[in-house]
Amino acid sequence: MSDIKVAIVTGSGQGIGRGCAIEMAKAGYKVSLMSPSGRSVELAKELGGLGRSGSVLDAGDLRALVEETLQEYGRIDAVVSNMGHGGSVPEAIKTVGFDANFDGPLLELPDDLWHESLDMYVLSVVKLARLVTPVMIEQGGGAFVNISSMNTVEPRAPYPMSMLRAALHSFSKLYGDRYARHNIRMNNLMPGFCENVNLSDAALKSIPAQRPASFEEIGQACVFLASESARYITGQALLADGGMNRGVR
Repeated sequence: MSDIKVAIVTGSGQGIGRGCAIEMAKAGYKVSLMSPSGRSVELAKELGGLGRSGSVLDAGDLRALVEETLQEYGRIDAVVSNMGHGGSVPEAIKTVGFDANFDGPLLELPDDLWHESLDMYVLSVVKLARLVTPVMIEQGGGAFVNISSMNTVEPRAPYPMSMLRAALHSFSKLYGDRYARHNIRMNNLMPGFCENVNLSDAALKSIPAQRPASFEEIGQACVFLASESARYITGQALLADGGMNRGVR
């Protein structure tokens, strides 16, 4: 068994992805980062890891990310898939923030947006799993952590594309069933509102914790799901939303 641990983190240029990358590095992982901007390259330099510019929507970028990671480190112990909104999200949804009375353009959303969001939220994870699973089988195990959303379990009008993450959760259950025998796990982390969201008083009051999450807190939850401390957890979805979703499941 290698003395080093290696983690790929996508969408790591800012926000939650950046927070996850920093916390994974703090936990002792060598990190290999990718995001569409150059910010992941700069962060990788700070953390002593690898960084590249690329998109999870591009199969070639995903393949290059995996190949470069293996060339440098020879193994992959964890994959953290963080995916943001598609670039063609309508401006009304980008700027609305949290409003329980928001009446969104649900039926006006174009087909291209649905397809792009499916590619981003679901198929990017499937494609990375295809590339990395054989590596993890050969080395004796590994873990996938998919950054999802609290809106997956309780859909909210301002965030309609999050309904597609439910398909991601179903895939994770099937993947967990199939690859647990190889000591490989896949789980989903569902953050609530984070520190980069400008919340109204009403929105804050809807959170039992009375505050948004820090990126550090989400990153630490990600580290747990990737770690040996969670070695008997697979195919699950962990809410980190300050108590907003109260439904019994």
